[in-house]
Amino acid sequence: MLVLAWGAALLLATHFFGNWEERQRNPNQSPQSVHGDNFVEVQLASSRQGHYLAGGQINGQAVTFLLDTGATAVAIPERLAGALQLPIGAPITINTANGRATAHRTRLASLRLGEIELRDVAALIAPGMDGDEVLLGMSALKQLEFTQKGGTLVLRQSTPQ
Repeated sequence: MLVLAWGAALLLATHFFGNWEERQRNPNQSPQSVHGDNFVEVQLASSRQGHYLAGGQINGQAVTFLLDTGATAVAIPERLAGALQLPIGAPITINTANGRATAHRTRLASLRLGEIELRDVAALIAPGMDGDEVLLGMSALKQLEFTQKGGTLVLRQSTPQ
């Protein structure tokens, strides 16, 4: 019985530590929105490494975004694009940190972060991109106002009156 109790305690500790570690990596797994007069706003906390990661959706399917103001477009790993069933468009040569590569254009019917929703967003399907994180580049961010201060990034979308 003592062995089972220790085993259960170890299993629970592993589960809780895994959740704690994921919250440290991505403190914005379910970003909350604030509504004001003619705007919706999402505040994101930076990770321990200073990055802004956030849970969101592409075409109604859950993804993790890594906000990247240095990226010209939203960039989606090729494997994830396949899982999201994104249409593969024309090839385009891109410059990455690892040199030149051929990506493919695509369009996202919807991109959602909290209650901020963007429609018909230009994106790239990027071969050789590891992981499941979508780079949220300027093709999406240019449609929002954003400010960063003290480890918090505020994204604001104006809403029609």
